[in-house]
Amino acid sequence: MADKATSNAAEPPKPVHIGGESFVDRVLPHIKKIVIATVVLAVILSIVVGIRWFGERKQRATTEQLDHVLEVARQPIRGKDEKLDPKRPSFASAKERAEALLALAGVEAAGPVFRGGLLLDAGRFDDSVAEYRKGSADQTITGALCREGIGLAIEAKATAGKDSAARQKGLEEALAAFVAMQPDEAGPRRAYALYHQGRIQLLLGKRAEAKAQFEAAKTANKDGDRELMEMVEQRLAALGAS
Repeated sequence: MADKATSNAAEPPKPVHIGGESFVDRVLPHIKKIVIATVVLAVILSIVVGIRWFGERKQRATTEQLDHVLEVARQPIRGKDEKLDPKRPSFASAKERAEALLALAGVEAAGPVFRGGLLLDAGRFDDSVAEYRKGSADQTITGALCREGIGLAIEAKATAGKDSAARQKGLEEALAAFVAMQPDEAGPRRAYALYHQGRIQLLLGKRAEAKAQFEAAKTANKDGDRELMEMVEQRLAALGAS
């Protein structure tokens, strides 16, 4: 589902489906690089302590399990009226896929970004936050994605509830999480942090603040992320920006 422009009264798109994909889909391209770096470091340490053979054997097993996890993760979500094709594996929903992946051996090797996303897609919001926190101190894109996931999980829990006071409190906590997501103006996913802040400000009824954050996200999008720019422009258009 594309991120459509919304007004204050409109129901926002599900936060875990930014740009039409689950958060797991969005971070999947990063997972292989993150895990490879982790595995390489583990092998180096194994050599240093004199257990190279054991380390390499463990690496092979971990890599094989990870490859299977990523293979399943790439299986698509079929359409509402689409029938299951035995020759083309697919899932009925992101939740069904997440639950299947969480049950696989090797999912631990994928790291907190991936596991946190699975828990988020499965609707286990508190578990998702706890998993994301494991990698939130990292200063690379891994940490930025984990901190982004924390905000998304808190937001999803808030919007899933029916109590208005709890929803308000949850959205304020989500806003704080997105503020902390990337304080470094030159850090990875800085523009997304500002965009998320704008979304939450809008949900809280603060249109002027939301507009300012969307404008800031537009300026911070130095990498020229086209999808992000389109989402920002849609939000600004809905707010009456020129």
